[in-house]
Amino acid sequence: MKSTSETGHAKNVANFQHLIEFVTAYGDIYNPSKKSLQLPQLIALKATAESSLAEVLTKNTLYNNKVNERLDAFSGLRPLSTRLVNALQSTDATSQTIEDAKTYNRKIQGKKASSTQPQTNLDAPAPNTISTSQQSYDQLIQHFAGLRSVLEAESSYSPNEKDLQIASIDTKITDLSEKNTAVANAYAGVSNSRIARNETLYTKDDSLVETATEVKKYIKSVFGASSPQFAQVKGIEFKKPKL
Repeated sequence: MKSTSETGHAKNVANFQHLIEFVTAYGDIYNPSKKSLQLPQLIALKATAESSLAEVLTKNTLYNNKVNERLDAFSGLRPLSTRLVNALQSTDATSQTIEDAKTYNRKIQGKKASSTQPQTNLDAPAPNTISTSQQSYDQLIQHFAGLRSVLEAESSYSPNEKDLQIASIDTKITDLSEKNTAVANAYAGVSNSRIARNETLYTKDDSLVETATEVKKYIKSVFGASSPQFAQVKGIEFKKPKL
């Protein structure tokens, strides 16, 4: 299910199409001197608006996919960290080395990123601002890298289990970092596409909503305030949301 705001943007574009249909029906009588109000430009603006809406949806789906991929990557981090500490305790490591490893593990176990719940709806909108969860994931990676440094420095740490070996830990850290960066990049993509959409629909001088208002005014000037033609278009709603 798309968000209410996304539905609102789509409704504005759909209503702009209704306006175009009336303008088209007026034929040669509709002949504004301002280029942005002429029929070919209206049709082009509507196409640009549709493209901008589609771009937001595409980037939003990509963002949600990357969030879920990161969730999967981090899902086993806490139990893995505990296993690594347990493996260290079965070596000749000193009590201080083991305590250093436990300190990092406690930090890993205590971090609860706010976006660790899976997003079951891939159409759910990306947040308007990047949340503290991004920093929480960054910190988890740093704590895990700290644990890795303790293990690498211990000469007696040489487990036979492949997933507990330093090389596997390195691979895990790389994967976590890449997944976390992918979320940040995808968020930037959503944010930029929203800006472009808002410019096309609302914020530019020749935006869709501003143009629709001017078209109505032109029709009113040509046919008159009490004309059936103006009655056709004056009730077509174009709502500008809080941005």
